[in-house]
Amino acid sequence: MGELLGTFLLVLLTVGSAANAVLEPRLSPGAYGYDAVALGSGLAVLVGVLASRELSGAHLNPAVTLGLALGGLFPWRLVPTYLLAQFLGGFLGALGAYLAYRDGLLARGLPNVFSTGPGFLRTAPEALYGWSGPMVAEVLGTFALMAVILFAGRDGRLLPLWLALTVAAVGYGLGGPGGFALNPARDLSPRLLAWLLGVEGAASPYAWVPALGPVLGAFLAVALHRYHRA
Repeated sequence: MGELLGTFLLVLLTVGSAANAVLEPRLSPGAYGYDAVALGSGLAVLVGVLASRELSGAHLNPAVTLGLALGGLFPWRLVPTYLLAQFLGGFLGALGAYLAYRDGLLARGLPNVFSTGPGFLRTAPEALYGWSGPMVAEVLGTFALMAVILFAGRDGRLLPLWLALTVAAVGYGLGGPGGFALNPARDLSPRLLAWLLGVEGAASPYAWVPALGPVLGAFLAVALHRYHRA
């Protein structure tokens, strides 16, 4: 329940931030209010972690769960339950954001505010990136997030704030190429909903990038942590 609730809130507010930025741009045409996306995503992590940390430890991310299990910091027998709850929470969060913004999204022809992609929130010819840049950004961004979890984890009371600021920093620093999913449940579950709704591009094979990149980034951070402890 903790993972479902926390991931639900995280994705609800993250997808909602993207929808709000696209439907109500505060900057020049085409700018899409990126500040709202970066800061909104960080604050969404803060809300999700605060709501669920006492229930489940607030992983809220399959890459985090798999990384902790690989590092011997979480039992493998609980991994399937956590992953299922995270992906289900992500789907329900995306559905909640869709229902909240349904009228605006339909009026705009259902833009893809649900999942990430090259040149996040941009359309061709503005999407200048292939897959390699976004993959590097996902790996490095999740490496940064997982490093904060592992090395700042003892600072329990303030850790949710550090995580929120880390996600916002990654959004500003590495979000341009692909949209800083940093979390397979944040991308794949909303992507599934987008596909069911008929959103253009939702079924792109690019989905492998936000699915695998965060897991690889988390594993690299765990490897560094284990080396540090050795």
